[in-house]
Amino acid sequence: MWKRKGRKSRRTAQPVPVELCDLCARVFPENESVSGYVPDSSAAHAADACLDGLRRIIACCDDHFDVIKDGYAHRPFVTEELWAAKLARALTTGAPALSMDQLGCRTGLEEPQIRAAIAWHNERMREQQRTDP
Repeated sequence: MWKRKGRKSRRTAQPVPVELCDLCARVFPENESVSGYVPDSSAAHAADACLDGLRRIIACCDDHFDVIKDGYAHRPFVTEELWAAKLARALTTGAPALSMDQLGCRTGLEEPQIRAAIAWHNERMREQQRTDP
């Protein structure tokens, strides 16, 4: 005899992974994306320190990828900005108050680099306060 399948055994549609173009915000299937990494001193990867200083960009086509990539090519790579990004990651993941030695262990930076990163960050904050109404 024929048996009718229950609801649980019926095949359900699997969600299709999608991406979002960084230029035009078009949503498209993940397998159609054009992606890669560009140098960006403000990028500190959340889980992989080897990717610090690289930003992953995603585009819906080669032309959009090239436009985004060209935009980053004209942006200066500021080492102190990368150090500041590493410090921000260390300070937002784990103990909120760290000694200089602990910061060094978490970031891989030496004390002069940490101090330079803090000075760079503080100067950006002062610049922002001067331009804010």
